[in-house]
Amino acid sequence: MSESSSVWIHVVAAVIYNSRKQILLAQRPLHKHQGGKWEFPGGKVEPNELAVDALKRELFEELGIEPDVASMQPFIEIRHTYPDKNIWLDVWLVSSFQQEPVGREGQAIAWFELAELKKLDFPAANEPILQKLFTEEA
Repeated sequence: MSESSSVWIHVVAAVIYNSRKQILLAQRPLHKHQGGKWEFPGGKVEPNELAVDALKRELFEELGIEPDVASMQPFIEIRHTYPDKNIWLDVWLVSSFQQEPVGREGQAIAWFELAELKKLDFPAANEPILQKLFTEEA
């Protein structure tokens, strides 16, 4: 294994619920890795940054929302290897936030019912998130 293939990129993501129990997703820009696929909003953790702080920062940068810290709960941690990178995905539930979300980086965003997620194309690293959401809903 080469040195670069042993590096893990720490990423935070949020399963964001609104008052109608819909889930907010963002669509990856076509020019980016996994372009066109839907994903749970989030982004990379900066060096020496706590995951919860990274998530708050990323949600504000990407969506213009401020999650209520009391509503943030750890959901699942995933380690996934793509052919070109290793992702350590730290996923949180967010059920309360300030402001209305908008795609501040030009990305499409939309609210979906849980059942609708089965019809969407997600990056492979998101599969365990979906499995856990469907299992806990059943």
